[in-house]
Parts: sequence; structure tokens; C-alpha cells
Amino acid sequence: MPGSKHLIQCHCVLPQYRNLEQPVFHQFVVFSKTDSEGSVIPSLSKCNNCGVIHKITDFCKSEIAHGIDEAVAISSEDDMREFLSERLSNILDSHFCDTATWEQVTDIISNEEWGAAVILSRQTVAGATQIKKILISGKDSFKIETNLREEFIG
Repeated sequence: MPGSKHLIQCHCVLPQYRNLEQPVFHQFVVFSKTDSEGSVIPSLSKCNNCGVIHKITDFCKSEIAHGIDEAVAISSEDDMREFLSERLSNILDSHFCDTATWEQVTDIISNEEWGAAVILSRQTVAGATQIKKILISGKDSFKIETNLREEFIG
């Protein structure tokens, strides 16, 4: 089953929001796989702001994994780099992709889900969003496409 990226909310607050009356908790992107029934397969992920380990229990839901300060079993970009081609690793590096994107690309290649697309970057300017994605058609066969999406609803 294909996996999916989604947001998890941590209990940490980014420095620019610390002085607000209502705290704005940090959110980070994770990649989760699902079983044959569509349920999220539990996994661990580390907050990219404070480093706290979260146990992902469902889409957009997690719980703090108490008693775990350092999770050696969590996939790192360096672990996945060994599985991917140098060309593909360089593309992910040059776009400053997060761990969830590395996991998504690795999952697509592992499961030979050829034709799948992964968003590398997104930028909104003047009511339009420019999206850059990589289309993966083989272990070392891919192409990068950009699309402009208008945000106006008429």
C-alpha cells in the first residue's frame, strides 16, 4: 500500500511564537504507511524542532514516546541515501527535502510504484503556487516537472 505524508503537532513552540498569549504549537511532516485495511502502521518520528520522539498512531495523531531520548531505530536521511542512487540523493539534497520526503521516495522505489510523483518544493507568489515534483518511473529513472496552479476561485 502506498504511504502518505501528513502533519503531526508537537508540544514545542517555535521561538517567534513564544510571546503570544495563545501558543502556536509546532507541526512537522511525517510519512506513514498503511496496512491493507487503510490503518496507519505505527511508527516513530522525531520532531525537527525539539527532537522529541513521537509514536505516530494515525493520520495527524501521535503521542510522545516517553522514556526514549534517542531513537536509533528511526530512519535517517543517511540510512536512505545508501538505498537511493547518487543522482536521486543529490536532487533531494539540493531541494532541502525533509525526512518524510526521503521516506516517501524510498518507499516508492522499494515497492516499485512507478509513475508516482513526489513534491520537492512549493512556493506561493501573487495568488499562484509553483510546484516542483519528481516523477519516478524506475529505480534510477525519473524526471522533474514544474506546474503553476492559480489560487483564485472565480
